[in-house]
Amino acid sequence: MTGRTPLEFALDIPFVEALGMQLWRFDGGVAEVSMDVRADMHNSWAVAHGGVVMTLLDVAMAHAARSVRDEGEHGAPRIVTVEMKTSFMRPATGRLMATGQLLHGTRSMAFCEGSVRDATGALCAHATGTFKLLRALKRGDEPS
Repeated sequence: MTGRTPLEFALDIPFVEALGMQLWRFDGGVAEVSMDVRADMHNSWAVAHGGVVMTLLDVAMAHAARSVRDEGEHGAPRIVTVEMKTSFMRPATGRLMATGQLLHGTRSMAFCEGSVRDATGALCAHATGTFKLLRALKRGDEPS
């Protein structure tokens, strides 16, 4: 992503920050999120742990869903994952880029897909996910 500056995430998500994710696109039902796989994120095969790749996909898809929502009186919309299915095609290493896309949205639900590619552009993983929009959720509260 040379010559470009990453965007600011609208919400404070400590886990996303700890993983070093960067937001590159956030508009029109599409989001792009990147991260560099560090050694502490490896599995026993010395490649990205599947949970790390799934988290990257989850964040990209949720942001794609959020990108078409108005902030409203409670700030950035809160979106939670209801369901996610992931397929892994090849080991993920190095710099990864996830693209999330909103396929269909309703007032309270979003249906998305996402993919993760490595620095060479090879497809590492693909996912579909269902997300629920929560209008008023305070930090630490249980979703209703």
